[in-house]
Amino acid sequence: MSTQVHPDRQDRIRGPLKFFTVAATVTGVFLIILVCRMILQYIVGVEMPEWATYIAMAHGFAYMVYLLSILVLGPRALWSVGTLFTTALSGVVPFFSFYMEIKRRKEIIAQFQL
Repeated sequence: MSTQVHPDRQDRIRGPLKFFTVAATVTGVFLIILVCRMILQYIVGVEMPEWATYIAMAHGFAYMVYLLSILVLGPRALWSVGTLFTTALSGVVPFFSFYMEIKRRKEIIAQFQL
């Protein structure tokens, strides 16, 4: 039987977990859009409009926010360096960010009894 997690500790982890969930989802969506754009432009040969360049910049900004969310959540969840690294790496691999976000969220919910 596991011990009960203190309610204050649960409260301190809820906010960063929500921030991480939103950041991972937004990063994953921009990453998929970026990959589709690159396939259309470089493989299919479709000429992309000027605004399509902003997609790459949007993913870069979203990824920085994603890294920030990991740096806020990781120490509070007592993640190891390997866990931090694989979670950070998942923001640059298509569809992996969604998988990793679901996996980490389930781990934290179980660990902190949320």
